[in-house]
Amino acid sequence: MHQRSRLLITLALLTMTAVIVLPSTILTSQMSTASAASTALQHHTLNCASNAQFCTEVYDSEQVFGQDVYVGHDEPAVLFYSQRPGSGNQMKYQLTLPRDPAPAPLSGGKSFNFELHPAFWFGMAMCDTQSFPEQVKTCAPDSDKNIVNPAVSAAHPGTAFMEMQFYPPGWAPWPAGVSCDARQWCAALNIDSLSENPVTGQVLNTTCSTVTGLEYVNFAFITKNGTPQPNSPPNPVHANLNTFSPNPSADLFMNSGDSIAVTMHDTAHGLRIGLQDQTTHQSGSMTASAANGFGQVQFNPTGTSCNNIPYDFHPMYSTSSEQTRVTWAAHSYNIAFSDEIGHFDFCNGTINADTTCTGTEGTAKDQEPTDGDDAGCFPASASLLVQVTGCIGTNTGFDGVPYQRVWPDGNTKLHPTPIRFTSPTTGPDYQLNYNRMAFETDLPRIEATCDRATGVGCTLIPITDDGTPAAFYPFFSTAFFRDGCTWQEGSRIPHSITDFGGNAQYGHLLTLTYTGLNGVPVTHINDFRQVKNYNPCPSFG
Repeated sequence: MHQRSRLLITLALLTMTAVIVLPSTILTSQMSTASAASTALQHHTLNCASNAQFCTEVYDSEQVFGQDVYVGHDEPAVLFYSQRPGSGNQMKYQLTLPRDPAPAPLSGGKSFNFELHPAFWFGMAMCDTQSFPEQVKTCAPDSDKNIVNPAVSAAHPGTAFMEMQFYPPGWAPWPAGVSCDARQWCAALNIDSLSENPVTGQVLNTTCSTVTGLEYVNFAFITKNGTPQPNSPPNPVHANLNTFSPNPSADLFMNSGDSIAVTMHDTAHGLRIGLQDQTTHQSGSMTASAANGFGQVQFNPTGTSCNNIPYDFHPMYSTSSEQTRVTWAAHSYNIAFSDEIGHFDFCNGTINADTTCTGTEGTAKDQEPTDGDDAGCFPASASLLVQVTGCIGTNTGFDGVPYQRVWPDGNTKLHPTPIRFTSPTTGPDYQLNYNRMAFETDLPRIEATCDRATGVGCTLIPITDDGTPAAFYPFFSTAFFRDGCTWQEGSRIPHSITDFGGNAQYGHLLTLTYTGLNGVPVTHINDFRQVKNYNPCPSFG
């Protein structure tokens, strides 16, 4: 039996919210003192094979996880390009966190941020010599020498993807839910890796993949002192429930409407994320360093151990362009803003012990029996504030709340205000703009109707499981806000400068080349993308 097929048996036993006891025989001598103290706690990780809503979408989930395992993350995005050295590893954004309407009354058509997106994030490609493609054992940080076209060579350095994620308030709490607090936002540094050798077809050994999964995540909340909470190791081998349990006394919590300066830059010991709340004058940070408990999962396809290698995660590239991509991801991006949509749907039946919904689910106009996307469900009583019953498993039917006309549109009594963010700036003093950008969505990767070899059936408005176009799909626009020119996401928002044609902004089908078996290049149509050879919304820095 192929090793990947054997893994399906193990991975199927792990759900998005499952916890397992980490056997002492799996632990290695590489554990830090803090990690050793955590071995008495239950192991916990984000299992990307079970529709975890915080993972990077892979290039071909059927190939990685098996034909019967579906991941699927809908991620509309704005990409930023610059040939200036440092633009791939040092930047600053100004972010305004969106506001929600009043939690009561729960009238028809009202929506909240947790329903539209369990997270949104700023991204960057990272070095990870134990991650896909397993052909080159070195990775020079912050260097365009790492640009290798898979169509030409399989010898691309190992790659991970960093997502600086923000989590909305008001619903079911972490670690199983999406909220840290009833009214405040929190944030975490995530680094996703993929334990696969595409040339040989080998994947991580079964013992270790049971612990971490094939796609695994280093995870740490942004804290006020810049270090993870005690006994909360970020690396996936040693992570436990403490790792994913927010602590309001230690973590940076932010209010809706706050203005946040987001900075990212490399240091001697890994990428540092800094958040400066310019409204409350609080700050937080996190550095992806071995000293903070970050680590690689040793790629060992034939062994029986699961070894953490303490590791400083550095940015992979010097610049940001169409060539600076993560070669195992569905998206083509490096420096980008992306929204994680396509998850929440109402459960109008019973929540079972395994967090599934029995009965009907969906909006008032689309009540239907269980249809395969009713997972990760919570009763209204589990909510920290807004008392609604719902599910956050991937909405494969494209009929959940994110696909309704409930996005920011100026009606703040019913709908949230938009996420607003500036284009990034780079350079030593963050004064230099990126000169090009692109719109991108990975709809072709996740649409059941899409033939990713030919592009037939791939649509900018996804087709629901009822065979009709989705009611809505969000798009980006620009506006002048307190930080100058800002990007915003939603519907047609009053006082916008332009929305670039609405959904047409995502452009045309994009064919990407990946490394295949025996090093033979393979191609997939995973995205729609439109590149603009200018930056229509430059930042003031």
